[in-house]
Amino acid sequence: MTARKALTDDQFRFALGYGTNGFADHPLPVALELLAEQGYTAVALTLGHPHLDPFADDLEERLDEVGALLARNGLRVVVETGTRFLLDARQKHRPALVDKHAGLRLEFLRRAVDIAAKLDAECVSFFSGILPEDATEQTGWQRLTTRVAELVEYAAARDVLLAIEPEPGMVVETVADALRLHGELGEPRALRLTVDIGHCVVVEPGGVDGALRLAGDLLANVQLDDMLPHTHEHLPFGDGVLDLPLALATLAELDYRGVAAVELPRHSWDAPGLAERSMAALRAAWTASAPARTAGAWLADSTTAVLADHASLPRIFATAPRSVGRAPRCPGTDPTGVLFGTVADDARARLIARLGRDLEPAVLTQLLRDLYHRGDSAERRGVLRGLGALAEASPRLDGTLVLTGLELTSDALRSNETSLVAAAVGPFAAAHLDQHAWRHAVLKLVFMGVSLAAATGLQVRADAELARMAADFAAERRAASRPIPEDLALLTRPANHPTSL
Repeated sequence: MTARKALTDDQFRFALGYGTNGFADHPLPVALELLAEQGYTAVALTLGHPHLDPFADDLEERLDEVGALLARNGLRVVVETGTRFLLDARQKHRPALVDKHAGLRLEFLRRAVDIAAKLDAECVSFFSGILPEDATEQTGWQRLTTRVAELVEYAAARDVLLAIEPEPGMVVETVADALRLHGELGEPRALRLTVDIGHCVVVEPGGVDGALRLAGDLLANVQLDDMLPHTHEHLPFGDGVLDLPLALATLAELDYRGVAAVELPRHSWDAPGLAERSMAALRAAWTASAPARTAGAWLADSTTAVLADHASLPRIFATAPRSVGRAPRCPGTDPTGVLFGTVADDARARLIARLGRDLEPAVLTQLLRDLYHRGDSAERRGVLRGLGALAEASPRLDGTLVLTGLELTSDALRSNETSLVAAAVGPFAAAHLDQHAWRHAVLKLVFMGVSLAAATGLQVRADAELARMAADFAAERRAASRPIPEDLALLTRPANHPTSL
């Protein structure tokens, strides 16, 4: 075996891994050796085609071979169960735990537990499934709780951890859904959580940082990939909007010690090169996470200071960039910081969200109004993104706070500053602007030449009237022989979160 590349930073407390579903064109022994060469210390082993068939007649012999391969390459392992057509050659991920007849799924997951026990895997990761047409939400949830309870009992008897993964479009879609399931089953020790940090971009109200913190001590498995807000599609790092340094910093702050594995199931065609680039991106992100780790300390100190003395907030808000930096949050996709803000914007927003937990709404409302009207453009961005953070943290904001937020958002949307307008079309606008105002806010992005990636909730709120307005705009541009923005087509796509595992 080729010598393992030395890690450039020994501060990772968790094991960096890679999913075998991203190496579907390589035999398993070759895939594991290539991953070890790149410095990976773990693997997420997807059962099924093509690497390890859980229904094979010679399964025990194969498991002995896989165990030896893992040991030889020094790889920790988690067992993944997301093979698309293993159980039904015609329907992806069917039968699911929420289907009427789920016997084959249950048998598969029991076999996954047995395999995990044999390989000394750290957990078995699984998902709930998409609600079938013949079931109500209540029926689907009842099926899920009953069947997961059976699986938990089976896994606990074999000293194996199960980790349910929230998936966009599925019955368990968010970390909050997974925690609800965990609570209703009596908080069993054998049931934990898998969090895919890319999914957090699509469905988690609190983003990646909020989702990981919400999972907390129940976090047993992490999947690493990038995504865009509008589509459930696993992307290489840098091709989406994920704040990878923040994700790694949050894992470090939580003292996570498990496996964090790259999850790129549609990229086997470039597996060796992508594994190498992913490792480079993770190392670079860890180095880049130093500001995020610094921001975490700043956030804790600033929250304490403001709660002790509200009058300190304007000074703390104004000096945030000196403490945490001014770099863009997503330099790969947004090098100017217009679309997704800067690290200082993010720190200010997170401070507002923290204060929202402890301050009376009337007090917070007055503080936000003063910060906005007395601040410079950067501080105003922080307030707008802070409103977004509040909206993400709580679906039901105090009415006075909503009215103030609408006042400040409307003011920003009258501005001709692209960064202010981009900050104003975030989660707060998606949740609270009326449809007429929201349509015009989205179109203002188009008029200003700002990517629609800045707009939160686009696929949920886009409607026929917005599509008509967008078509009229395109016709005007075409008649004037002017270019039409490529992402204008987003305004006419149907509202969904397609499951594309």
